[in-house]
Amino acid sequence: MKKVGIDSLAYYVPSLYVDIEELALKRDISAEKLIKGLGLKKMATPDYDEDSASIAANSLFRLIKENKIDPKEVGRVYLGTESAVDASKPTSSYVIEILEEVFSKQYGERCFKNCDVVDLTFACAGAVDALQNCCDWVRNGENRKAIVIASDIAKYELNSTGEYTQGAGSVSMLISEDPSIISFNGSWGVSTRGVGDFFKPRRTYKRSNILIEAAKLLNQEISSNEAESILENANSKFWSDSNEIVEVYKEEPIFEGPFSNDSYKERINEAIENFNDQNQRNILNEWENIIFHLPYAFHGRRMIINKWLDWMNENGKSEELYSEIGRPESNQDKDWMKKVAKSNLYKNFVKNKIAPGEMASSEIGNMYTASIFMALISSLVDAAKNDKDFENKKIGFISYGSGSKAKIFEGTVQKNWFEKTNSIKLFDGLNKRKKISIDIYEKLHNRKITSNINNNDGVIKLNNISDGEFTEGLRNYLKY
Repeated sequence: MKKVGIDSLAYYVPSLYVDIEELALKRDISAEKLIKGLGLKKMATPDYDEDSASIAANSLFRLIKENKIDPKEVGRVYLGTESAVDASKPTSSYVIEILEEVFSKQYGERCFKNCDVVDLTFACAGAVDALQNCCDWVRNGENRKAIVIASDIAKYELNSTGEYTQGAGSVSMLISEDPSIISFNGSWGVSTRGVGDFFKPRRTYKRSNILIEAAKLLNQEISSNEAESILENANSKFWSDSNEIVEVYKEEPIFEGPFSNDSYKERINEAIENFNDQNQRNILNEWENIIFHLPYAFHGRRMIINKWLDWMNENGKSEELYSEIGRPESNQDKDWMKKVAKSNLYKNFVKNKIAPGEMASSEIGNMYTASIFMALISSLVDAAKNDKDFENKKIGFISYGSGSKAKIFEGTVQKNWFEKTNSIKLFDGLNKRKKISIDIYEKLHNRKITSNINNNDGVIKLNNISDGEFTEGLRNYLKY
């Protein structure tokens, strides 16, 4: 079977961030809990004129420019996102429209003309679905090239339990034969179950009830009949709409944290079993690094601890753990599990196999579909920095999307990984971002700011949203 995988990659993270310690102080939360308990340090925050399309366009721009990729040679651009800017027109179509203009002089007009473009959505797993799809497509042809983009903005209600895990960013990857960075073996462990652990529903409101509530703000009381009568004679674009129900889309999800964690564990355990049915891997010994989807930096190490105990038992190493912390008194011994998490054996496992992928997440926050691929970049950059012998080593990937689905897959590091990775100045770039105050962050969050904070040169940003008769809501972008 031919080698197929990631030949090159690039990232983009907004240039603004919130300091987690300052957010904790403002919210009266223990900073130690967030920093040492969850691994959070900074929270990437989109500027006023950034959205998932501009963020995606910036990472794709970097991928093409830094790797001298001719768009005319690319047959697919598949984008995974749960932050789509339109309910019909794919976000990826905005992305190629932007970049066709940016690269028109270098590669000619409409350089993506013969490229298949689509969005894939399954919460945080959408870009993994795009990766699998594109790998299969490349593998089943000759000299095919595809690009996978993961782009998202993780946004939660202010003062919610998810607020401090927010983040934003994008990763773009060139998928090809004989890749330079990592090849995938073609096996995908899958587990799916329809649950409501995290979702973004279409919220609906009766138009007459909205009018009644608006009247109350003016200290007036109107009945349902009066509201209906007013609406029948209304002559404004909003109030004279014929629909009785007003649909409202909100970026902030409805979620149940403990239920989502349980769903994450159940799906990944089932998907690992499905993957092992295909490969029979000794994960503890054969996977050099384990790359997780990270809603927050330390999430993977918390979710995998029970599976690690199984792996230790399978490798006849349980006695080593018992000799360090003793045996559990029962299968539900919570105090013993806390000892496991603090044991030297588990700490060494985390340090060697998981922590390299957590480093970027601590500086960015949740990137939804891009989180797992940013963890890969983080792991590769760390390996390059420490001159790690990474060639031919196997890396395991543990992805999860609420709703819910997990996919487990495996990659093998290729011989040119260092050359392609060493040029990615990840942490240098993250260190150049601009810190914003909690007050500015809250105003950005609530859309009370009407101009950008950081007008950084060379960055693609939203220029305007049209309001014409046939273009209302259509987005336009510029490279500044």
